Amino acid sequence: MTSLPLVLRMEHPGDAAAIERLHARAFGPGRFARTAYRLREGTAPLADLCFTALIGTDLVGSVRLGPAEAQAPLLVLGPLTVDPSFEGRGIGGALMRASLDAARGAGHGLVVLVGDAPYYRRFGFSPVPPGRLIPPGPVDPTRFLWCELVSGAAGTVSGNVSAVRRR
Repeated sequence: MTSLPLVLRMEHPGDAAAIERLHARAFGPGRFARTAYRLREGTAPLADLCFTALIGTDLVGSVRLGPAEAQAPLLVLGPLTVDPSFEGRGIGGALMRASLDAARGAGHGLVVLVGDAPYYRRFGFSPVPPGRLIPPGPVDPTRFLWCELVSGAAGTVSGNVSAVRRR
């Protein structure tokens, strides 16, 4: 039996339908009501910071970063999605490293997300201090996380987090 290599690449415009199917499989129909989704609602991901993972011709993972603000610019990560049948193989970690490295290289200072702290800690994320940033809906404070890409960037943001809307 042969093993197909994992290929990471920037997201292509033609990937949108496959990514949406991947999100539906991984998160189900209730995903639209979650605060994690609401953080990104109405904004377009930044193409140069979005990556996909392919095994052969199958899209098996995706990560997106989009613009937001809280008195200063920041990024919102998500969703990070891996096809359930390919979980536990390092695909999510590879996607995270690619997107965070691209964001850092592009000069972005701070990324926020709603997610599992033990998983995201290894990428430099930690809980947002209580009251510092206010997400657009209820969220377990232990799951509202941020990561400085530039030292001191967290000191520039506070208040309501809102997506930067498409124009």
